[in-house]
Amino acid sequence: MGCVLDVVFMPHPPLMVPEVGRGEVTRIAATVKAVKELAAKLAARHPEVVVIISPHGPVFRDAVGIWATGELKGDLAAFRAGEVRFTYPLDLELSRAIAEAARERGVPVAWLDDAACRRYRLTPELDHGMMVPLYYLRQAGIAAPLVAMGMAFLERQQLYAFGAALARAIEAGPRRALLVASGDLSHRLLPGAPAGYDPRGREFDARVKELLARQDVEGILAIPDDLAERAGECGLRSFIMGLGALDGYEVRGEVLSYEGPFGVGYLVAHLEPTGKAPGRSLLAEAKKPGAESLPVRLARQSLEHYLRTGKVLPVPDPLPPELAGRAGAFVSIKKHGSLRGCIGTIGPTRANLAEEIIYNALAAGLEDPRFPPVTVEELPELRYSVDVLSEPEPATLADLDPKVYGVIVSCGRRRGLLLPDLEGIDTVEEQVAIARQKGGIGPDEPYQLERFKVTRYH
Repeated sequence: MGCVLDVVFMPHPPLMVPEVGRGEVTRIAATVKAVKELAAKLAARHPEVVVIISPHGPVFRDAVGIWATGELKGDLAAFRAGEVRFTYPLDLELSRAIAEAARERGVPVAWLDDAACRRYRLTPELDHGMMVPLYYLRQAGIAAPLVAMGMAFLERQQLYAFGAALARAIEAGPRRALLVASGDLSHRLLPGAPAGYDPRGREFDARVKELLARQDVEGILAIPDDLAERAGECGLRSFIMGLGALDGYEVRGEVLSYEGPFGVGYLVAHLEPTGKAPGRSLLAEAKKPGAESLPVRLARQSLEHYLRTGKVLPVPDPLPPELAGRAGAFVSIKKHGSLRGCIGTIGPTRANLAEEIIYNALAAGLEDPRFPPVTVEELPELRYSVDVLSEPEPATLADLDPKVYGVIVSCGRRRGLLLPDLEGIDTVEEQVAIARQKGGIGPDEPYQLERFKVTRYH
């Protein structure tokens, strides 16, 4: 039986290759040392196929592109090192199995055989995101055939699901596989960096490094889109696809190195599955109805019932004690990890909490002005959470803690609210500024503060 031996995250700056970087290689000595040592360790495990994902390969917005020609060639002539050449046969049997497994999970795949390459005007070749890691794997003695693909601009949950499908296809075959997720982190770490400078580039890199080090997959999936965009990264999607291959496994591993002397973050990490652990599967957990709390189940049933019948869901009878009281509540809906709707009430407006959740779920799914109304076809892809608010109390800035308390900022009849413990909101100043903006309260206008706690249900 096949298996995924290792999942590795490798950077791909061409100057890592001595024939390209020459004297500059010494400036990323930690990266080169980590990659060399990792490649030697991987070679000792004798992988029979190398699956490689590159953000510079065949990249599509709505599908994962998998090379399906007989072989791939490439060289580093574009980086003044044309003598560094590569030729690899492709394992088309495994490539096809991966494509079929992904489609079964609902992840679109572009099968890039010769006819598709002509249609899309693509040249089948190894890109530098593949060649740089392969340079060091080849040096260590790994010369296995490839399954080669690009990342895609699909939603993160779909990329993660693709990785899980990839692993299942490998397990169903005969070969032991090494999975290489190629990617650099922020390209905006320093003034004069290739993509310009943004101070949040370092924040993004630090977060990815920390989350990978503690194998917090949910944290990586939840990295705010605006943070990733400001970082100017190219590796996050590749990394998510690689992490998906470890879904449902116990994993050991570590971040081996990180540095960014040229303004681009280079991270090397190694993860190794050590045994199946179905309880660690994010995909399985998302499908288990029994994992829902009572408020979340009510929110889901409310939207589903209305879309299928055109009628508002009746309040449960008998009414569960935990839903009998009165309180404000927010219902949040996500699709593939991205927000799909969120609306709520600061205080109670209905006869009981159950009714509050039922109507707020409908508003979140059908009336959030930021999104089109949810359709019946989307329902299986949606995930819900419910925040039940405590009674607001007057507060000062010193009383706030964005991880513990939500905040309400008021000026006359204008009010802006922000829930607590939101990804990317780490300071009181950020929390209040965003709440003021949501309430249309200018930076020089006087305001009053209230704080509240929430009970969050998933």
